[in-house]
Amino acid sequence: MALILIRASSQGKLLNAIADIERHATLKIAGKPKIIDVKIADEVAENIIKQKLRTKSKIAALVSVLEDTTKSIMHIKKIHPPAHLLVISDEYKEHEQIKQIFGKLPPLKGYYSLKKD
Repeated sequence: MALILIRASSQGKLLNAIADIERHATLKIAGKPKIIDVKIADEVAENIIKQKLRTKSKIAALVSVLEDTTKSIMHIKKIHPPAHLLVISDEYKEHEQIKQIFGKLPPLKGYYSLKKD
């Protein structure tokens, strides 16, 4: 399982990015996406990419996918979603922190998977 951080400028773009993860990256989302505080999301993103962000996010979410980290990264690279996506690999120190708070985060309202199990 891999965790994907999504930073966006609006809820519509966030929802479109999640749909792109399913449709175009062909990754299977496990459970519901969770809303994460934008300050935490921006801080995690800055730590992972090791540079200042050009824009701050207005909304952010965490998505858990069934595929492993490597496969998730390769599939995410091929799509062009309307939001900033980061696959949080277990090699980052932020991975444990994010994994621990994931279950406590509120679910994203407005998300419905188009894929049938």
